[in-house]
Amino acid sequence: MSGFPWLTILIVLPLIGAAIIFAVKDSSVRPVTLGITVTDFLISLPLWWLFDASSDQMQFVESARWIPALSISYKLGLDGISLPLVIMTTILMPLCVLISWHAIETRIRSFMAMLLIMECAMIGVFCALDFVLFYVFWEAMLIPMYLLIGIWGGPNRLYAAIKFFLYTFAGSVLLLVAILVLYFQGGHTFDVLALSQQTYGLELQIWLFVSFFVAFAVKIPMFPFHTWL
Repeated sequence: MSGFPWLTILIVLPLIGAAIIFAVKDSSVRPVTLGITVTDFLISLPLWWLFDASSDQMQFVESARWIPALSISYKLGLDGISLPLVIMTTILMPLCVLISWHAIETRIRSFMAMLLIMECAMIGVFCALDFVLFYVFWEAMLIPMYLLIGIWGGPNRLYAAIKFFLYTFAGSVLLLVAILVLYFQGGHTFDVLALSQQTYGLELQIWLFVSFFVAFAVKIPMFPFHTWL
């Protein structure tokens, strides 16, 4: 891994926090969760100041061998699109904790843990430069989202949770197939940057776009995949 691991810290800190809140007193769960999310936000701020907007290269890149036999690596990085999304995520999470401060009165410890796990996965999605790593983070988001909907949702929460699962399962299958097609068509690599340099036929491009679009549209959620919400 090269350089200071800014992105790894941003990803791992909420995950560690999710474990910590199960070891603190009930009265400390909310303040500790807020402290963790605020800390993650403060850690993300230097990325904005250090980011070179004049460069078209990925920055803050971290890379390590993961599964070499399958050309899978632990690779993270940010560009001018993903950086604002990471900052936005770290800003929103303390607000989510504050908004739920009095709104959530049952299973508070588990609720806060789900928020932190989801923050870990969301930041990972925006930073991943390996498609397998991206897919792991993408799928990891489904578990806390499903539980947040099913346990702390509105009157129709169970219906919404099941519908969310079915929608996202279909989208995830499409996403996985598209990633595997890219792997075989792009030189047997899951490296996002390497795959972006390859040439693909128009028909394949359209098929891949539709697959990725449906997977993303479910999660946003975008019409007509929004009804689970």
